[in-house]
Amino acid sequence: MTRSARRTRRTRRTLRSAGAGAALLLALTSCSSSSDTGSSAKSGTSASPQLSGTVTVFAAASLEESFTKLGTQFERQHPGTKVTFSFGGSDSLAASILGGAPADVFAAASPNTMRIVTDAGGTSASPTTFVRNQLEIATLPGNPDKISSLKDLTGSGLKVVLCDESVPCGAAAKKALDASKLKLTPVSYEQDVKSALTKVELKEADAAVVYKTDVRAAGDKVAGVDFPESADAINDYPIALLKDAPNAEAAQAFIDLVQSADGQKVLTEAGFLTP
Repeated sequence: MTRSARRTRRTRRTLRSAGAGAALLLALTSCSSSSDTGSSAKSGTSASPQLSGTVTVFAAASLEESFTKLGTQFERQHPGTKVTFSFGGSDSLAASILGGAPADVFAAASPNTMRIVTDAGGTSASPTTFVRNQLEIATLPGNPDKISSLKDLTGSGLKVVLCDESVPCGAAAKKALDASKLKLTPVSYEQDVKSALTKVELKEADAAVVYKTDVRAAGDKVAGVDFPESADAINDYPIALLKDAPNAEAAQAFIDLVQSADGQKVLTEAGFLTP
């Protein structure tokens, strides 16, 4: 082989090696770029929006203990947020919302009360039922009057308290009494279920018709008596994002928590029924 031929062969081998190296470098660069892009896309997909500010929740009085826990949980999950509550009779809360009170979320103790707000165009989406609640008789600790039925509340000498018929717990009690064809004249009608229960806790009344959840929350301050008619007067609890919510994004996140498995666990432990 001539010197010229040997030089040509070496040149070809060098070019082939250089070409292979360039191809390998290009493949590695492409793979790295693809990997970085995939990581970025994955990171962008999993990242949750940063929530901040105050979420104002108007909620039925019977939700006080459960929602307070969920509010604390929400603030831990979203540093920089704060959840404030206004608890009371659902009808009063609905009136406040329609009157212009700034609020993000409304959780009512009955669909009829929620309808007051939705019919006025006050919600940004259709309400969703997130729990249900059932009535129970709250008596003095130890049940000294031996109350065992709804009919026993009509006995003379007993001081019984009911919620006003305009609020969900009062409407449910009326439904149960009407179904039993019972007439009951209470010593007072209260504007929310907590006020009715407080009368018994303070021994200003012998009994009150309230929710199971309120009896459970009161602990040993009262005793609870089930009655079968309560099965015909179970209340659905709807929740909705309000149309003019000042902090709509964080408010929706709170609603999502209420409806999540964690939220439902808190609510069922308090005695609420699943939808």
